[in-house]
Amino acid sequence: MKEQLERLKARYKEINDELSRPDIAQDIDKMRKLSKERSDLEKTVKLYDEYLEKESTLEDLKDMQKDDDPEIREMAAAEIEETKEALEKLEEKLQWELIPKDPNDKKNVIVEIRGAAGGQEANLFAGDLYRMYLKYAEQNGWDVSVINAVEGEAGGFSQIEFSISGDRVYSFLKYESGAHRVQRVPKTESQGRVHTSTATVVVLPEAEEVDVEINKNDLRIDTYRSSGPGGQSVNTTDSAVRITHDPTGIVVSSQDAKSQHENKAIAMRVMRARIKDYYEQQRLEKEGAERRSKIGTGERSEKVRTYNFPQNRVTDHRINFTIQQLERVMDGKLDPIIDALIEEEFKRKLEEG
Repeated sequence: MKEQLERLKARYKEINDELSRPDIAQDIDKMRKLSKERSDLEKTVKLYDEYLEKESTLEDLKDMQKDDDPEIREMAAAEIEETKEALEKLEEKLQWELIPKDPNDKKNVIVEIRGAAGGQEANLFAGDLYRMYLKYAEQNGWDVSVINAVEGEAGGFSQIEFSISGDRVYSFLKYESGAHRVQRVPKTESQGRVHTSTATVVVLPEAEEVDVEINKNDLRIDTYRSSGPGGQSVNTTDSAVRITHDPTGIVVSSQDAKSQHENKAIAMRVMRARIKDYYEQQRLEKEGAERRSKIGTGERSEKVRTYNFPQNRVTDHRINFTIQQLERVMDGKLDPIIDALIEEEFKRKLEEG
């Protein structure tokens, strides 16, 4: 590990030297590329410097244990334990930094939630999931913007798409894709029987134009009037936009923005993300075994989590993690579950080397 860290530290110094040269400003592309590389290395190098400093402190403390003064030896012994603990924590962080990162981790996301099995109760649950992610985003200081929503007759959503923008959003929400199951007594159930319903969640990293190539001739763009609940018209102009990508059959709609131009731009953001995901899913299908071994990249139909209301229980089936705090989870307190998923992925990557 140290050899790898020393190489990164040397590269970091090399980049700083290059960026300090007066002529670098004449090559904007190179300066931008080097600045990005420096930014990617900075956290790891600073952690490594902290690690080396603690190592040096540990050696000094070991020397102090040889002192003739018993008080100094006692003080050194106590500080040695603290320093060793600090070194262990830093080593774990450095191991995580050296694991190859998902290139999408820093990206914003587009989330789609659909009511699945269970009729109107599934739509109500889709609405509950949307509010859960909305509150989680608010707690993290992220921005949420609805792209397209189709409300259910009894409430909730048969489908809702929204974007979440902020710091490293995908790195936290990438584990949410899959089928979410709810077990509870529906409001319409007169005999108090528990029903099981599902809603599907898809989380896509936003794709830049450079990430995916789209031939404009492959797109069909239709405009129509925006509508509210029950098909009620809420706009007197054809501001809503529907885009179809013929080669993949992907259809994207956007109607929540005020103008056709804005809706088209939003729809294209979603289209880029979906096309990129479409080809990524095809690639992963060919790598079936590898795909199944990873968390958060399983089949869209995979049952990932159950929310059991009678027992106040949430279970993530991929890592056999259960928490008896359903109300808190539905209120957006997702950190215990997401932290457990991140830790499990970290362990698996370490095992894979």
